[in-house]
Amino acid sequence: MVPGLLGKKLGMSQVWDDQETLRPATVLQVGPCVVLQVKTEADDGYSAIQLGFEDKRFRRKHGKGERRRVAERRGATRAEIGHCRKASTAPKRFVREVRVEPGQEFELGQELTVGLFSDVTHVDVIGTTKGKGFQGTVRRHGFSRGPETHGSMNVRRPGSIGQASSPSRVFPGTKMSGHMGHVRHTEANLRVVKADPERNLLIVNGAVAGPTGSYVVIRPATRATARNKA
Repeated sequence: MVPGLLGKKLGMSQVWDDQETLRPATVLQVGPCVVLQVKTEADDGYSAIQLGFEDKRFRRKHGKGERRRVAERRGATRAEIGHCRKASTAPKRFVREVRVEPGQEFELGQELTVGLFSDVTHVDVIGTTKGKGFQGTVRRHGFSRGPETHGSMNVRRPGSIGQASSPSRVFPGTKMSGHMGHVRHTEANLRVVKADPERNLLIVNGAVAGPTGSYVVIRPATRATARNKA
């Protein structure tokens, strides 16, 4: 069994389970993934496969003197086209590498589908959280705000961040305003509600990090917890 597959978050819904309880569910499109590269311990020092998901469009050829629009610069590069040509497939938009156990054999161009997860009951989904932009300390770290009356000018300000002449610096890790969100997040031990190999769909119980249409990595749950028995 492959330790992970690539996919996309299609959105959230709700389903009824066997106990007639309404459960929140996330619909994932898992695969088909194409093996773009096989790495072995003999050649690379470790065993892994490089997977590609969802075809990437080609850049349109332009005539002499014709300007290329910004939207037309996002196609596959020559390096990506040549790399995927070795696996006899089109360039892929989402490419990731997953480790495999030594001895497992995979071939270039091999197609992996969600059918490999037919016996899996719980999965870990790795995604990127929604970006919130630049946020203040109240929203980013849950700071309490100041009073809004009696002439107070400290409503949502962060307050003091340093000391006097000693040590005359700000300590690393001080909670301040800054970029919030858009970080890697793993949602562990999500129960598989249903797998549809014909449409490459996987429905899991719970939420998955990231907006609709974002790419995710799905792998069998790596650790057993009390949540797996529920």
